Amino acid sequence: MASLDDLKKRISSVKSTQKITKAMKMVAASKLRRAQESAEKGRPYSDKMNNIILNLSSSVTDKENSPKLLIGSGEDKVHLCVVMTSDRGLCGGFNTNIIKKAKSFFQKISKNGKTLKIITVGSKGYDQLKRSFKDNIIEKISFKDSKYANYFDADKVGKIIIDKFEKNEFDVCTIFYNQFKNVITQVPQEQQIIPLKTNNIDKNSSEDNYEFEPEEDEILNNLLPKNISTQIFRAMLENSASEQGSRMSAMDNATRNAGEMVDKLTIQYNRSRQAAITKELIEIISGAESL
Repeated sequence: MASLDDLKKRISSVKSTQKITKAMKMVAASKLRRAQESAEKGRPYSDKMNNIILNLSSSVTDKENSPKLLIGSGEDKVHLCVVMTSDRGLCGGFNTNIIKKAKSFFQKISKNGKTLKIITVGSKGYDQLKRSFKDNIIEKISFKDSKYANYFDADKVGKIIIDKFEKNEFDVCTIFYNQFKNVITQVPQEQQIIPLKTNNIDKNSSEDNYEFEPEEDEILNNLLPKNISTQIFRAMLENSASEQGSRMSAMDNATRNAGEMVDKLTIQYNRSRQAAITKELIEIISGAESL
């Protein structure tokens, strides 16, 4: 059984930890509001850019001579996976959920006999993937010095991807991130950005019907690289909001658990203290009676 001094130290230690988790919860809550607003504002822009490009691609007559970023290299042998996680921990299952989604995709690639290449954006993703996929990781990127997700960082990642594609280092590129739903729910996503997936488009929609000047090919050559950076920026914004929401939830649980532990330890301390006092009284009474 632990001594009174040990119990007192444990209670003090848990209370100190509780203060830290409570402070981290409040910081995450304050950051979450800004990150959530940024993520929600970024969605319409990235969706609209995707729709414009898809409408442009449907108007292109000479598909074979279309930009490679749109139609791909014509092969499906080498897959580049960009796994986007955080640079900091203590955010619940945020990073783990992205890694699980990515690993499931990796297994499909391996089973089909295709080559896998990985770029990690965020140190936590690299730390988890290097154990099993160290030979597949061709580059690791970290933005620890950046306070907030910004387009300049996203553009750096986009340029690295485009440069590798132009050097024929891969055929298909997919990014992995968490989409923010609410504080409790963040949904892992996989999104193919090269070649761009042509989803079903409502061509009769007046909102998305455009007349283009100059020609479609020229516009696509300009828009496609920007779209890759835009989709990565959106993923960063979603990740930022998801990270703060997950951290806020995790720190709230940790604070409540610490409170419960303090209560249990306090009860145990009081019982041990009462037992020690009772034992001393019995010894004193027994000594007095023996005289």
